[in-house]
Amino acid sequence: MSKTPFTKMHGCGNDYIYINVSQHPVDDPVQAAIRWSDRHKGIGSDGLVLIDKSPIPEADFSMRIFNADGSEAMMCGNASRCIGKYLFERGLTRKTEIRLLTLSGIKILQLHLEDGVVKSVTVDMGEPILEDTTQFVASRDMGCGTFVSMGNPHYVIFTDDVDQVGESGHSLEQYPAFPQRCNIEFAHITADGSIRTRVWERGSGITQACGTGACATAVAAFLTHRAGRKADIMMDGGELNIEWRESDNHVYMTGPAEFVFDGEIE
Repeated sequence: MSKTPFTKMHGCGNDYIYINVSQHPVDDPVQAAIRWSDRHKGIGSDGLVLIDKSPIPEADFSMRIFNADGSEAMMCGNASRCIGKYLFERGLTRKTEIRLLTLSGIKILQLHLEDGVVKSVTVDMGEPILEDTTQFVASRDMGCGTFVSMGNPHYVIFTDDVDQVGESGHSLEQYPAFPQRCNIEFAHITADGSIRTRVWERGSGITQACGTGACATAVAAFLTHRAGRKADIMMDGGELNIEWRESDNHVYMTGPAEFVFDGEIE
């Protein structure tokens, strides 16, 4: 049986398996994501990310991402940053500005280097979609939340109890108001003005961090007059810095990306 080389990476603890499919094709990424993501019988991850050459000239590379349950995601901010580090440090590009094709459009990655090493990456996440920011009561205990799409759907609830993510995240992901299911964020404004956020990702469950979720949380905080256009989002796995620029209405996310290990799997 043939073996597939892979790289494990994480962005603030949001860990994925990365495969360069231009060199090592994956025939069935849905089943591969389910099997390889298993933390007891597989590699263990929040999902599988496929890196490839771009099929269109407007982008340099492409990304497809499959959650741990095999469902395909539109976009992942943490994975985008990791791809930037992977491409540069593995010698696949010398560009420090990379155009990455995703299912939610082309995202621009700006690499920040120190001594030739990618220390952090800023991703232009584009404009938030706010047409459906209808607030509704998810439960009598949680109160209202705010819907924000960052190319994928998020529902942000501000609460003093962010740890309810475990008991409430799964049911809210499949709430009838979300026919395509939804990512759920529980957020709290801390004494120093940062935003403590825990996330339930659609198709993966509780994760250490979510880049698009951090962006959605920052947008929701501004819309509800809880924060300005710049926000530090503190997630289980680390901090992401988010800016919703008034000049172009785009959301910019900056954060780290790290290699964990390389390996081969059948």
